[in-house]
Amino acid sequence: MSRLQKIFELKKQNVLNVYFTAGYPALNDTLTIMESLASNGADIIEIGMPYSDPLADGPVIQESSSKALLNGMNMKLLFKQLADCRKNVLLANTGIVLMGYMNPVMQYGFEQFCADAASVGVDGLILPDLPEFEFEHEYGAIIRKYGLNFIFLVTPETSSERIKHLDQLSEGFLYAVSASATTGGATNFEMVEKYLLRLQSMKLKNPLMVGFGIKDKESFDAACKNANGAIIGSAYIKELGKMNDIALTTQQFLKPIIGN
Repeated sequence: MSRLQKIFELKKQNVLNVYFTAGYPALNDTLTIMESLASNGADIIEIGMPYSDPLADGPVIQESSSKALLNGMNMKLLFKQLADCRKNVLLANTGIVLMGYMNPVMQYGFEQFCADAASVGVDGLILPDLPEFEFEHEYGAIIRKYGLNFIFLVTPETSSERIKHLDQLSEGFLYAVSASATTGGATNFEMVEKYLLRLQSMKLKNPLMVGFGIKDKESFDAACKNANGAIIGSAYIKELGKMNDIALTTQQFLKPIIGN
């Protein structure tokens, strides 16, 4: 059982996944942000690998990605920053997922990327532009070789047949995009509820995590009503951009959401 699977085994509902962009607000904030998230209730930490053309991301994450690249963030440095993260007691049992795009991963070298991710304690990967055909026939075997979970995304427009197939290919959890849009947009949770009920009725093998448009306690609770948890990204990054004290910012942002 992987670390992500253990998280859902222990906490079946209200699993909180928080996304941030590596290298933002400042180049060396990565571990400080991770520690702050773990100590304030995040079950899974999703680290965005900055890229110049992040197709699935809205303006907030795009801006943070651009700033991170200007700060000097790159894959090699990120792995260096993560090298000892599992020695930190706060991060020992926290899920760590890398989210990004194929272009920089391919430039780094796909197998080397997987090897280095596994060596620093990464649990899973989200690469939205890796097609299922290529995953099945080439890259999936490499990902599994290094013990990494791969998480596919589904949307309200994804056919039932394709959802079932992507669920079978995924490990750790299935990422249910709340709407066919970019991150950080407004979300109609009445429509999302129908979508999530449809997914629930399919008896999928993976836990469901809802992303896009989750920003506060109301939206988090609405998402968790019919899923195992939710992913927050843009709203947290907005707060990081406002304040210098990462620990305080994280505490003030997450406390109302999880009620601690």
